[in-house]
Amino acid sequence: MARLTTTLIVAAALAATAGCSPKPKYIPPAPSDHGPVTEDKVVPGSRADFERSVTSNTIHFAYDKYDIDPEARAILDSQAAWLAHWPNVPVSLEGHCDERGTREYNLALGDRRANAAKNYLASRGINPARISTISYGKERPIALGSDEASWAQNRRAVTIVLN
Repeated sequence: MARLTTTLIVAAALAATAGCSPKPKYIPPAPSDHGPVTEDKVVPGSRADFERSVTSNTIHFAYDKYDIDPEARAILDSQAAWLAHWPNVPVSLEGHCDERGTREYNLALGDRRANAAKNYLASRGINPARISTISYGKERPIALGSDEASWAQNRRAVTIVLN
């Protein structure tokens, strides 16, 4: 009986290790710590270049609104200038809302906000085919408080460079 138990234990151990893969032949190098990225390391036409070059990648909206106010127009104008300089770079516009309202309502409002920004950029000569939109509604807040200051930060559209 002891021999059968020993045999079963050895068989189970062999079966468990049989699925293990061998060590990889190439192990990538560990990340280096060369400090923060400096301006000379930013690739032209990249997301970092976009964020460095424009006024902001984010515009904000009033409560329950999706119209582009003068402050948002100025931000989108700086984005349009950068996008015109890099005509092959695709972007995504993310629409966001504060926590008030139902999930469905906020998804629809976030979609209207993202599309309002897209339409504004298109009116400035940016090809709308290179701009995708997505609504996150209230699912990705940037500020977690339940007060007007937090809600104001969460009512936004964010332009993300996709390369």
